Amino acid sequence: MIELAALLVLGLLAQWLAWRIKVPAILPLIIIGLLVGPIWSMISYDGQKFIDGDNIFQGEFLFDVISISVGLILFEGGLTLKLKEVNSLAKTVRNLIIVGTIVTLFGGAMVAHYVLGMSMRFAFLFGSLIIVTGPTVIGPILRNVKPNFRINTVLKWESILIDPIGALIAILIYEFIVSGKPGEQFTIFALKSFMVTILSGAIVGGAFAFILHYVLTRNLIPKYLRNVVVLAMVIMTFALSDVIHAESGLLAVTLLGMILANLKIENLKEILSFKEDIVLILISFLFVLLSSRIQAEDIITILNPSSFILFFVVVFILRPISVFLSTIKSELSFKEKLFISWISPRGIVSAGVASIFAIRLVPILDGNPGSLMEIFHAKLLLPLTFFIIVGTVVLQGITAKPLAKLLGVIRSEPNGVLFLGASEPARFIAQFLTKLNIPVLLADTSQSNIHEAQKLELPTFEGSLASDDVYEEIDLTQFGQLHAMTSNTEINMMSCKIFSEEFGNQRVYRLGSNDEIIENGSKRSKNLLFNGSVDYINVTHYFRQNPNIQQYDVTSQLELKDFIEDLKDTIIPLFLLKDSRKVEPVGNQIINMGQESNIFYYILKDEEAITHSKANHAVS
Repeated sequence: MIELAALLVLGLLAQWLAWRIKVPAILPLIIIGLLVGPIWSMISYDGQKFIDGDNIFQGEFLFDVISISVGLILFEGGLTLKLKEVNSLAKTVRNLIIVGTIVTLFGGAMVAHYVLGMSMRFAFLFGSLIIVTGPTVIGPILRNVKPNFRINTVLKWESILIDPIGALIAILIYEFIVSGKPGEQFTIFALKSFMVTILSGAIVGGAFAFILHYVLTRNLIPKYLRNVVVLAMVIMTFALSDVIHAESGLLAVTLLGMILANLKIENLKEILSFKEDIVLILISFLFVLLSSRIQAEDIITILNPSSFILFFVVVFILRPISVFLSTIKSELSFKEKLFISWISPRGIVSAGVASIFAIRLVPILDGNPGSLMEIFHAKLLLPLTFFIIVGTVVLQGITAKPLAKLLGVIRSEPNGVLFLGASEPARFIAQFLTKLNIPVLLADTSQSNIHEAQKLELPTFEGSLASDDVYEEIDLTQFGQLHAMTSNTEINMMSCKIFSEEFGNQRVYRLGSNDEIIENGSKRSKNLLFNGSVDYINVTHYFRQNPNIQQYDVTSQLELKDFIEDLKDTIIPLFLLKDSRKVEPVGNQIINMGQESNIFYYILKDEEAITHSKANHAVS
């Protein structure tokens, strides 16, 4: 019991640590697993591990737990793969997925065969395991480095799409291997067994996808049971497919997710969000468990020149070949190609699928004459894959930002505005900013608000900005500030706190509450929109009365302050336009202006007083 509890606690601790130090979660998860597993056994007096996964889940139960967990991870990955996005992707990304997969699969297989001495079929299995990068490892690196728009787009979409595709290729190769005996993997019997596996996974996955689609679209399940029923159906899909033909369950749930992602389901985002929470818990304990199962002698075995040669070829040769072949005649510069070539950390799917294969292959091979060497190679799959994962995450995570600075591919300060809330005042401001060619995006969980914004042809995101997948679904490279404009002050404050890590404390703004508007001087909160002069209710009322925004040229900080002070009861100061392309909200702490700027303001009353004040400023 204590070991099971420790798995969950240590897994969540690793997730928190990853968030704190801004590294992919898989790195602290694996390191903690190695510390409490094989490394602990090397330093303890009795040679026992602090946590041993084989003691918690034994025999077939261990395999079932890992298989279902990885199946749910693959299902969640499949839900992110939409065919319309694949079709609309840039040629570079499509080429990376196709060419990169082929180069890594065949190149990795050849190196594993000729350098490590693996049999050809196990070499190809290993090559398939190192195809996948994944958004969970790419995302933190991109957020830390902040590369330019082209690099960010290519790496982000490659990682999202390669996740289910790479896993599917690995599963197919594995199924082909176990379909025949050593030495006869290309026989008619093996091919027949392989095809049955594919058909089983495809039929079961497809059938359950359309059953779920029918049930969800007809509202046959109450809302509070919807996510739980989907979870149960995914597990049933996996189990039934495996019963029909062994090892076809992973293929079935991957296809199930991919099919559902491309069918029209109204509440798919809620299901995906629920699955992300489940997957987070599974990943947290699963990879501490898997790392703890590695034996100390396995670590010693892979720490040899051959393994480092393999790592060198995968990182320094195969990846650059994939990138430069995929980007022929593209708009990417040589420096951008070079940086993309360097970023290819392996991800969670690689580790999970490798664990299942390693556990399953040893019993299958055991007892077959002449298979001792293949059993040895099967046992090496897991530690060798973990070696590639840890090596790429550590090396590329540490060096990515210095390399980006050296190559000059870090993005310039973006001028777009991300709005929290697609409310009426947010839509009013966003419409005006689009006329100034300032990129905007309105995020809201309210379908009615999103619908109203879409009628105005404003870019929208339906969902919460506080969700973990927001960095995958929104391209933040063109946005440099947040305007929190919901009617809920607590939500506005929370979102500003979250996005202060992305944009900086001085680039997140929110509407003030009624109490804050009343406050004066130093007691007033910083970074309030509209100089802290109006709250949500008032600004909504004003914008409805008179949708009219004026502008005035100001040339100095003093002139700006005087202008606002003279007209504080007559206007709502909105923002400054600097260099004809960047906006800065006029906050209660006036920002530095630099060159001549335009101040945009909203007229409340007494336009004559405003005209008179303008004239006075012009004379002075």
